[in-house]
Amino acid sequence: MLEFVAQHPTVCIAVIMLSFAFCEWRSGTLRSRYGTREDAPLEGAITLLFGAVIYPGVIFGISTIGRAWLPQAEGALAHLPWWQMVLLFLLLDDFTQYWWHRASHTPLLWPLHRAHHSAPYMSVRVVYRNNFFYYALMPGVWLSSALVYLGLGAVYPFYLVVKLAVICGAHSETRWDAVLYRHRALRPIAWLLEHTISTPATHFAHHAMFQDDGVGFYKGNFGNLLFVWDQLFGTAHFSRRYPERVGLAEDVAYGAERWWVQLWYPLVKSRRRCSTLAGLAGTETSPGRIVAMTPG
Repeated sequence: MLEFVAQHPTVCIAVIMLSFAFCEWRSGTLRSRYGTREDAPLEGAITLLFGAVIYPGVIFGISTIGRAWLPQAEGALAHLPWWQMVLLFLLLDDFTQYWWHRASHTPLLWPLHRAHHSAPYMSVRVVYRNNFFYYALMPGVWLSSALVYLGLGAVYPFYLVVKLAVICGAHSETRWDAVLYRHRALRPIAWLLEHTISTPATHFAHHAMFQDDGVGFYKGNFGNLLFVWDQLFGTAHFSRRYPERVGLAEDVAYGAERWWVQLWYPLVKSRRRCSTLAGLAGTETSPGRIVAMTPG
């Protein structure tokens, strides 16, 4: 099994995503009544682009640059024990992704991350839903590729599979943590998990449309794999409840942005009224209300 994961991490990730999708299909939550015609093309396009263009492109770019300028560094850290390799990935990938995600909720980078929050539902479909340049510029993707070049490729497939399993679980409508909250005997396990990794309850809160109900918490819960970062930097919020609605209020008010605009902004800009993707200051919205600029 371990050998299969090491040799075929992409297959393992696909199986994980399809498993969550199957559970959502069985429960009737894979398709949402709030969905629009812009959702499937956006989600399909960016998932394919990330897997076929962005990620392999970064790997190729890092290895090409490394062999041209730092050939002696290739495999230089391969002697490290596995736990030190994992720690390096947690620091240079997951930790930097926390800050990249947090920075993406500021006016400068919000347009590149807005597509992720425009989904009017939670689902495994939303995992890769983002602007092309959000991933192309993501520090963690580049730093992970550099670590692989330095010789940490032996543990990377396992790290990647575990991380994607957690991320898929945090976005999926299966709400696996609800079972732990309902049974008193399981609540200590729930406490341990929600203070360690991202869970549906903590991540759904981040996607909430409304922020004044004690559940929604748009200004925090940024963690991807580890939720520890949110606790260390004061952005954690626990409610053990799920928001009534997710998505962006501006899309309810003005209609969903076209999928190619969400994917390719700023190369393509929106013509919709009151849109950050039009490249105009003072027209952004936050969950639950129409306000100036971007949500904090």
